[in-house]
Amino acid sequence: MPELPEVQALVTELGDRLGGRVVERFEVVAVSALKTIEVAPDRLAGMRIGAVTRRGKFLDIGVGDLHLVLHLARAGWIRWRSGPPSRPARPGRGPLAARLLLGGDTDAVGDDVATGALPAGSGLDITEAGTKKSLAIYLVHDPASVPGIARLGPDPLGDDFTLERFRSILHDAGRSQIKGVLRDQARIAGIGNAYSDEILHVARMSPFKRADMDAATSARLYDALRETLRDAVERADGLAASELKGRKKSGMHVHGRTGLPCPVCGDTVRQVTYADSSLQYCPTCQTGGKPLADRVLSRLLK
Repeated sequence: MPELPEVQALVTELGDRLGGRVVERFEVVAVSALKTIEVAPDRLAGMRIGAVTRRGKFLDIGVGDLHLVLHLARAGWIRWRSGPPSRPARPGRGPLAARLLLGGDTDAVGDDVATGALPAGSGLDITEAGTKKSLAIYLVHDPASVPGIARLGPDPLGDDFTLERFRSILHDAGRSQIKGVLRDQARIAGIGNAYSDEILHVARMSPFKRADMDAATSARLYDALRETLRDAVERADGLAASELKGRKKSGMHVHGRTGLPCPVCGDTVRQVTYADSSLQYCPTCQTGGKPLADRVLSRLLK
């Protein structure tokens, strides 16, 4: 699942590619992915694309006075096409969920468009792999009407995300396990399973530690959170969508590295498995050398 750093990189790339272009048409192939009936997809035809922004893990593409909002979920992705599609989109055939086709607009901003390098029909394919479909597409007048956006907590890289605000979030979470608190989008926007593992490794903290920690420990976690996300954003900056998954994986120290040596201490990275997810950690760095029981009701370690 793309998290804050990857979504921010997509914002940069799509802003460069889409800004100022005119929509030829927007096709929804997987009807189940469209979560709103407020605006019909054909309303986007002829509208000019404006700013592309990020709201937590949501992509927000401004189109005229409307917003095309995407949540890529676990298996969704965006693929850029520099020319018209080779075949029409057909429901139920392959991973294609929606397609944004652009007009050959030479008046739009951007050197590629101005020189005619991007023909009519270029644009985005929005895809989702696998059988568990959770990709979400919204067409709305106001992004705040999207339920997932309406409940978002603060952006962890925002100027207003201070240590004091972070400590207030931890205090409110009380006895909740810190791994879950970091992933809770209503508390902090944009962090998912992968980066919560990485943040806790940098902070040298058990994923099962209680959120109501002392001042020194919360400051260490705050610094680890900001450092980890900023480093990931810098690594992803300027990469095309096709390169982001590989760069994310290569930058991980513990997430997705079960059985491999920890790059900090050399201990073996271990895993705890749940019904629909898993977490990875280093026993030496995070749990005093004690492995966590690999079952749903793992005993909390402080």
